[in-house]
Amino acid sequence: MMMAEHKHLAEQDVELVELRLDYIRRAVNLRRLLGLNDDGVEKPCPVVATCRRKKDGGRWEHSEADRIMLLRTAVADGADYVDIEMDIADQIPRYGNTQRIISYHNFDETPENLEEIHHQITQLDPDIIKIATMANNPIDNIRCLRLCRDSKIPTTAFCMGEMGMVSRILCGRFGSPLTYATFSEERKMAPGQLSYTQMRAFNYDSITRETKILGVIADPVGHSLSPVVHNACIREAKLNMLYLPFRVPKEYLEEFIQICPEMGIVGISVTIPHKQNCLKHINVLDDNVAGIRAANTIVFKEINAYGYNTDVTAALKSMKQTIKEKHPEEEVFKGRKFMILGAGGVARAIAFGLVRKEADVYICARDYKKGEDLARTLDCNAIDWNARANFKTSVMVNGTPVGMHPHMDVSPFDAEWFDKSVIVFDTIYNPEQTLFIKNAREAGCTTITGVDMFVRQAAEQFKLFTGKKPNVKTIRYEVKRATSAAKY
Repeated sequence: MMMAEHKHLAEQDVELVELRLDYIRRAVNLRRLLGLNDDGVEKPCPVVATCRRKKDGGRWEHSEADRIMLLRTAVADGADYVDIEMDIADQIPRYGNTQRIISYHNFDETPENLEEIHHQITQLDPDIIKIATMANNPIDNIRCLRLCRDSKIPTTAFCMGEMGMVSRILCGRFGSPLTYATFSEERKMAPGQLSYTQMRAFNYDSITRETKILGVIADPVGHSLSPVVHNACIREAKLNMLYLPFRVPKEYLEEFIQICPEMGIVGISVTIPHKQNCLKHINVLDDNVAGIRAANTIVFKEINAYGYNTDVTAALKSMKQTIKEKHPEEEVFKGRKFMILGAGGVARAIAFGLVRKEADVYICARDYKKGEDLARTLDCNAIDWNARANFKTSVMVNGTPVGMHPHMDVSPFDAEWFDKSVIVFDTIYNPEQTLFIKNAREAGCTTITGVDMFVRQAAEQFKLFTGKKPNVKTIRYEVKRATSAAKY
């Protein structure tokens, strides 16, 4: 099976394959695995021979002496590369043309003495240094990436775990000679590892030191479709850019924004829970952000961070189209009653835009004081969360995250409360058909899903990031494809 997979990967133009000898349960025919038979058949592509013990995340069940002997044999048999942990480097001498990857793994943390560990490995006669540590915060990534950038000896250093996933991709921009991916998504060998097809979806093979980085910051971030959408637009526009998902807990927001320029990041989409807290780290605010006091887009230019809010214009355009279709003879916004569920960043943006259009706006937040404070700031009204069922309104907007993937079986509004005369708008786009939208539609309401708003705001963000207008059809197609019912 391993040989068949090796051949398949080579056929997919994979340039280097790691053979995990610790996963083999029977006697190892090393020369055959390494493609070194005397049958005249050329091996599919170069290989790294690795035999990982359990404490380093491997599955080797025999003695350490047997493992070292197997690695020595791989060197003697002429493997292209052999991975050797730093503590046994002196027991496996250099021989022939085999290149030595001297490695260090830490599945618990990115240690404070990371730079010292790297220096120690430089003294062990490596051809390549490999360092893989666990990211317990997003700042751990840049510490590993600096090793790739600054080392005189070729170094591949990245973080494991969800927060470290981006460093497996970004290490290519920082000078790493290689990165690691698994054969399939179902067979991850380390936390946060991507498959080789996922790495190609991020255009890893095209990354250079000049590649400009974009991303979305959130916590959690796994649900975001922004990477899918923006990377599709980047490919279509043939730009040397890459869009990544960064999980950033709120306590690390300031540090993360500070290191964005060093990481090559030129723009970020901002979502829960950072839309308001990010303002203190932005130098220049556009008019919407200054009024809303929340941003969903940051663009870095030279020494400045510019804040924008594309939610407000996207939401108003989405509602305007539907309101005009249902009430063609009436004012679209002026004097129309809107009830907004929530008082977070997106609710704040929509309420601000509606107030500027002279709409009659009511904020309905689970935390009444928070809703009241927002209403006072925007000069509109607040109602108690428990009054939402019987409140008469023309348009109801869900600005909360309730019903977002993966918690799709909940709604901020009970099914029996819907009034068919009300236009119902959910700002959630993943899934598109939230329980909130499904219940509203079954009650006979006219509905607006979050996909329309997402497409509009993403298009505006892309223009802010790149100076180019994206193909809106591409954005809509990618969102629909990613949120299709088949996925769930």
